[in-house]
Amino acid sequence: MSAGGAGGEAKGGYPPQTIMAIGIVGGLAGIYLGNFMPPAYSFFGGIGAICATVWGADAVRRVASYGLGTGVPSIGMLALGMGILASLFGLSIGGVAGPIVAFVVAAIIGGVIGALANKVIGMGIPIMEQAMVEIAGAGTLVILGLSVVIAGSFDYTSVVQYVVANGYIALIFIIGGMGILHPFNASLGPDEKQDRTLMLAVEKGAIALIIAGFASSLHEGLMAAGLNMFVGIVIWYFAFSKHYALIKRDAYAVVGTGLLPSSEELQ
Repeated sequence: MSAGGAGGEAKGGYPPQTIMAIGIVGGLAGIYLGNFMPPAYSFFGGIGAICATVWGADAVRRVASYGLGTGVPSIGMLALGMGILASLFGLSIGGVAGPIVAFVVAAIIGGVIGALANKVIGMGIPIMEQAMVEIAGAGTLVILGLSVVIAGSFDYTSVVQYVVANGYIALIFIIGGMGILHPFNASLGPDEKQDRTLMLAVEKGAIALIIAGFASSLHEGLMAAGLNMFVGIVIWYFAFSKHYALIKRDAYAVVGTGLLPSSEELQ
């Protein structure tokens, strides 16, 4: 049985093309706004990362519904791995066009990996090549967006100094990957719904913005970091409330179980 319980491409009310447009346009717009506006507005990079996270999560749910199962976490980590390589390469040679160059390079890498997965490994998933292109592109935009939050720009030197050299790139790798892989991994099953899964992606992307905002305090100062975190908290609260409402909509019942019994109580 497939991870999604259907053995085929996942369906939803929002077409893939619409979500892809949101991810690409919103992601790049947020990255460029965060770069060119004053440092206090670097949270725009995080908003762009949230748009890309939603796109990546939707691509994961579509390809994973064919039966990846335990491969869902792996494909999320793969997305950010491709994203780091493409981001640093694009920013190092692209200048102002760095994010666009990185995005194109990521798409090429994703296409090659998708072809290898189907043609060499023999996974036989019809949308594997397209999905890997999308996931690589989304992962790259997440890396770039969160890097802008921390460094205040996508200047290659600044990103290396304030994101890579101090190890924050590992933090971005984990929180960005979780935003892309976790929504479907947490919602998979025969009752998985696209809107509920993608709202969870917004919530996870907001958490990433909060964490990146905290990390930005060492470079951008407490005021800018506080604004980054505040914007992230507001988005998180909205997304969490909406996701909980969708859970109650889809669940047969939502009950409180209380604390787990202690070993003494079980005896």
